[in-house]
Amino acid sequence: MLLRHIRYFLAVAEHRNFTRAAEALHVSQPTLSQQIRQLEDTLRVQLLDRSGRTIQLTDAGTAYVHYAQRALQDLEAGKRAIHDVQELSRGSLRLAMTPTFTAYLIGPLLEKYNRRYPNITLNILEMPQDRMEALLNEDALDIGIAFDETHTPDIETQTLFVEALAMVVGNAHPYAKRRSALKLSQFENEALVLLNEEFATRQYIDRYCRQHGISPRIAMEVNSIGAVVQIVRRSALATLLPAAIAREHSDLFLVQLEPALPQRTAALLLRKGAYRNAATRAFIELALEERAAETGGRRAKAVL
Repeated sequence: MLLRHIRYFLAVAEHRNFTRAAEALHVSQPTLSQQIRQLEDTLRVQLLDRSGRTIQLTDAGTAYVHYAQRALQDLEAGKRAIHDVQELSRGSLRLAMTPTFTAYLIGPLLEKYNRRYPNITLNILEMPQDRMEALLNEDALDIGIAFDETHTPDIETQTLFVEALAMVVGNAHPYAKRRSALKLSQFENEALVLLNEEFATRQYIDRYCRQHGISPRIAMEVNSIGAVVQIVRRSALATLLPAAIAREHSDLFLVQLEPALPQRTAALLLRKGAYRNAATRAFIELALEERAAETGGRRAKAVL
């Protein structure tokens, strides 16, 4: 069995048509058919059902395709390992994060990483955690920054810090200078601008409201943290966001709720058993350094 047999089989499995698969592979259809037959002969099983108008996977083919895909992913990882430059004079890092971290965490972290390793090319994406975990499992990402409540067993996490949610208001809001916690009966009367239900933050908020039997007054729903921040800064609407985002803006103010909003644990996400190139290992090391520095800073403030 050769590598091209696996590539050809996966192409047919994807296109469900020998002609289209052959065109995608830039080979003749007879050559493709012959290679698939050789693979089936080697495995001593029929992988494709050719009896219909479209090609279908047999039960054996369905079982085999997952392992064939993973084999190619591992071989690609092996190729990267061979060419990995340990001194980080070149290389690349594929990084994804959930949107809330873009607003306050990733900028400083990436600035330090780029300053320390200027020859590493960064490919940075923003996406929901479910999509991130899927891409990590497909070996389309090296590392993610999201939350430690993962959805697939093949993802491992390394804790970064605990993130607190809070009510956030602007200068125009009557609670801008409030120091005492707000009761939920008062909070329920506040007009809010919230992230829509695609965001993990919104899911935490909805869960909090259900647990405490309240129905928030939602005046606006948006799909951008930047839009939420701008609306709150320029209106009397309130929002619920990670407290760290408000601390990035001098004209935003935190209002604590009673009971307090939930906390969640930010984490690095990686595929279990995946090869970690030098750029990935360097990013993990830097992120954990920043976690230790932040934790030490909080302890020092507590002592003072």
